[in-house]
Amino acid sequence: MGNNDYNSPSFKKLLDSLQQQSWELELIISGFAIFGLFTAYEPLRLEMLNAENEQHVYRFVAYFILHIASSILLFNLLLHVILRGLWIGALGLRYVSGDIEFDELNYAQRFTNYLKKKIISFDRYIANLENYCSILFAVSFLLIFYVLAMTTIIISIVLVASFVIEGDWLPSKLGKILGAGMMIFIVTGMFLTFVDFLTQGLLKKNKWVAKFYFPIYWVFSFLTLSFLYRPLVYNFLDNKFGKRLILLLAPIYIIILIITSLEYRHSNYLEKDLNSSSVFANKKNYLDMLVEDGDFPGDVVIPSKVITTSYLNVFIPFSEHMEERIFIYNDSLKPKKDRRGLTSGIKINTNWSDEITSLSQKDSIRRVYLNTFNDIYSFQIDTLKIDEDFILTTGMNNLLGFETFLKISDLDEGKHLLRLKRKRKEKDTVVTVTEAAIPFWKFKN
Repeated sequence: MGNNDYNSPSFKKLLDSLQQQSWELELIISGFAIFGLFTAYEPLRLEMLNAENEQHVYRFVAYFILHIASSILLFNLLLHVILRGLWIGALGLRYVSGDIEFDELNYAQRFTNYLKKKIISFDRYIANLENYCSILFAVSFLLIFYVLAMTTIIISIVLVASFVIEGDWLPSKLGKILGAGMMIFIVTGMFLTFVDFLTQGLLKKNKWVAKFYFPIYWVFSFLTLSFLYRPLVYNFLDNKFGKRLILLLAPIYIIILIITSLEYRHSNYLEKDLNSSSVFANKKNYLDMLVEDGDFPGDVVIPSKVITTSYLNVFIPFSEHMEERIFIYNDSLKPKKDRRGLTSGIKINTNWSDEITSLSQKDSIRRVYLNTFNDIYSFQIDTLKIDEDFILTTGMNNLLGFETFLKISDLDEGKHLLRLKRKRKEKDTVVTVTEAAIPFWKFKN
């Protein structure tokens, strides 16, 4: 037999030897992983916030999952290093002091009996620490697989909705029926798999329930990629320490989530995250105040609170809900096939004349799109309506948006309030609402 045959005595001996020395590898890997996670944690958080601010759903979901995975792994590995450090300290103390001599403490019999019952021996304490450290290190990476499993299920739901229910490759009615059936199967299977996970295999224990659940389990073993980590899972479930640790970590994660969501209120009426108005100026609306990582622009951005020029530059970042408003206001712009969402940049087209015609049509549609935007949005400074003419541009941080310059040379010095107005269709009428209000001060240079 070869040396890598898992049934051979030599291979089992090698595993036993590696098992005894695994703590060194654990600490090395934990150290490198913690360093890498600390380095990546803040960039991931900023990318997640940026995607949320720009309302890019797919990017937000991807970075949100990565952020959650890195948070779980960072917490577990830090806890593992602390416990492993305690274990090494206990080993050093055992070398110096040996086991606990309860009789040498000269405690009353009641305390001596209680401590002997609870502690039993120092070696048992070291053995328990060793077990928890090893299991915690393994469960840290197992939890990442669980996050990955949740991601693949979410992707499956999105793909069914995009390519089966809304896709063009099937007849509309057939696509909706087939898609609805697949969606019900995925959601039901997800719920049953989650219940089976929480109850640590309850659905596999009853003969009749197991017969119904097995096909779902088989399909979801591929959807959740469980074939990659299934041996780890069942090795945990048949181990008392593994079960105990998993049951202990779940409430700890919930407590951490609650603690991180807590905030202290300083006032009954004042908050830092209020929208700009005649009485409040939020920094997200002023370009010169967006200087830190994580500072993202609001619905409307002007250069500064104090304007010393004869014009006011205004930038409105683009978002998907803005396009929906344009489609509602001018339904002739709504395409037959919505191209938003995930797409590939690889295109194969052998007919160049068709490509030139397509580009020309798109350019013409963009002009109508921009004209519609200019018709929907307008400005008012104090009580005065201001003419504007938006153009498409890439503004701060390469953000796509709409930009214009308002003439304010006739305004008096002092405080003014810029209001962004938007026309909105309601049944057969068009109403005008205030989308945003930003205070600023005008003074001569």
